[in-house]
Amino acid sequence: MPLPFRPRPTPATRPILLLTKSELPRWLKAANASLRRWVQGNNFSARPGEFCVLPGRDGAPGRVLAGIVGSGGPDDFWHVAGLPLRLPEGSYRLAEEPEARLATRIAIAWGVGSYTFERYRKAPRGPAQLVWPRQADRAQVERTCRGSDLARDLVNTPAEDMGPEELATVAQRLARELRMDATVIVGDALLKKGFPLVHAVGRASARAPRLIELRWGRADHPGIAVLGKGVCFDTGGLDLKNDAGMKLMKKDMGGAAHALGLARMIVEAKLPVRLRVLIPAVENSVSGNSVRPLDVIRSRKGLTVEIGNTDAEGRLILADALTAASEEKPELIVDFATLTGAARVALGPDLPSLFCNDEGLAGELTRSAEAEADPMWRMPLWKPYRSRLDSRVADLNNISDGPFAGAVTAALFMQEFVAPGIPWAHFDIYAWNPVNRPGRPDGAETQTLRAVFTALAARFSRQ
Repeated sequence: MPLPFRPRPTPATRPILLLTKSELPRWLKAANASLRRWVQGNNFSARPGEFCVLPGRDGAPGRVLAGIVGSGGPDDFWHVAGLPLRLPEGSYRLAEEPEARLATRIAIAWGVGSYTFERYRKAPRGPAQLVWPRQADRAQVERTCRGSDLARDLVNTPAEDMGPEELATVAQRLARELRMDATVIVGDALLKKGFPLVHAVGRASARAPRLIELRWGRADHPGIAVLGKGVCFDTGGLDLKNDAGMKLMKKDMGGAAHALGLARMIVEAKLPVRLRVLIPAVENSVSGNSVRPLDVIRSRKGLTVEIGNTDAEGRLILADALTAASEEKPELIVDFATLTGAARVALGPDLPSLFCNDEGLAGELTRSAEAEADPMWRMPLWKPYRSRLDSRVADLNNISDGPFAGAVTAALFMQEFVAPGIPWAHFDIYAWNPVNRPGRPDGAETQTLRAVFTALAARFSRQ
């Protein structure tokens, strides 16, 4: 989908004035009487997210007033993002040119808010076009929007058209476009190559499991590993989900989608890093070959894992990927996963949880989250809960022995497969908007993507 920006205004381009409630009285005082009556007659009070199209010449639509909070924070981001698909189609420009950072933020919000998913039907309308703000960093806006659009398209695509093979095809196509190296390990070759947990989870499906690997960057640059959970559909396995729990499981590869979106942003920005992307791609299905409750599987790391629940499969496939990532001793590892319902119970669908074993990295990520209006909330890797993963017959169980702190114990399980001394950040995301809101239509959503990229860019640009 082309980005919703114009290089220059046309005679029909209309200005948008962003106003807070406190600024509106001053604007009204300076306006002529007919405009004051129009604004008051339309009950426009500059409430955040509200807008008013003023009359232009010959009765045509003219200038636009749009309400914002004025803090520059998350609310303003989404109020701007709500404009492209609510304003009448056409060309718009900012009435007042903001400074560079704000101009870039507004343009990113406009681009993100213009997203529609059109694989199966054309959208009823196109987004309003914004003339590039003069001081906006166009390259940053473009790579952010392209990374976000890629991830959302993947998550929105039904499992029928986005299985492990199709996900691998998308990754390989991205690698060709960006001149990355790509390898894919398929089916029983996973056992020979040392990914037994990935194989165990995916073996029951007619669609063979895969380990997707992308590499990019110079050998003398610092290494980073980006991992994504690629469960292309999750029935729960033999611990079968109910119909409500299974309905949205096309989005269970949302972590993989985020990993590919972030990879696009890193490569397009030419960050001075040596990037390795690892995506275990599986379908967690039911057949005579399904992994069974209380089976014991030996992981790539050598630890034996008792399968306490076949529906706790994401942590299993990521365990092998985390081990593989650790073997090259990167400077940091980041993983994205639609991992636990417990994280949603704790924080809701809009606030992803961050688990991190390194205080410096955690601080960088949370500061970037605030700066980019891309929220996250740090959760504890609470060591006393590690004993809840103990098994009587194996090194550890893939679930805890009780119903509490499910997101924490899942993260603690994954931490077992991260080599000591490697900074690691794990994001338990929802990757979905359950309700329709301006700028955030119901369906796929990226979470923490902008914040993680900003933190990585700041860290490695300093070196």
